[in-house]
Amino acid sequence: LVLVHFDAHSDLYHEFEGDRYSHACPFARIMEEGRVKRLLQFGVRTLTPHQRAQAARFDVLVHHAAEGAAPLAASLARATAPGDAVYVSIDLDVLDPAFAPGVAHHEPGGWSTRELLGAIATLRRCGRERGLRFLAADLVELNPLRDLQGVTAMLAAKITRELLQLLMEPDLPPPPPPA
Repeated sequence: LVLVHFDAHSDLYHEFEGDRYSHACPFARIMEEGRVKRLLQFGVRTLTPHQRAQAARFDVLVHHAAEGAAPLAASLARATAPGDAVYVSIDLDVLDPAFAPGVAHHEPGGWSTRELLGAIATLRRCGRERGLRFLAADLVELNPLRDLQGVTAMLAAKITRELLQLLMEPDLPPPPPPA
């Protein structure tokens, strides 16, 4: 399983405020337990020295927000083999607060809505080209108490629709065995 994670934060802390199971630590637990073959992160813009060390320890491909989605296709090609299973995780704070104000942790300098939707389209294209199987996805961080006029909720609905389309792509036949 390859995990593709879009977020302002890497969520790789060993522990946060004394809690190994904090919202800031799930990907450290996933990698420690060997739950995924590879973790690819996009849109990150808050890496501490500890998180950099954790990313190196677990061989996580971390792409800064300033890179946008440009490295997505190449990273998927390096991290996957034809037929691999992929899980997609989207934290809405990958987006700049101008586009998604209804999140718990505002981090200026994020992606635009168009960049994230383009990244999902790239996942779909790469999935077709490489025979990847998108098994599941999650979308987190919507906070209605901070959402101005339902802008983020409407965006979350749009992203959910795009993720469902990605998950519902017809399964491609497995690639032929190597010659």
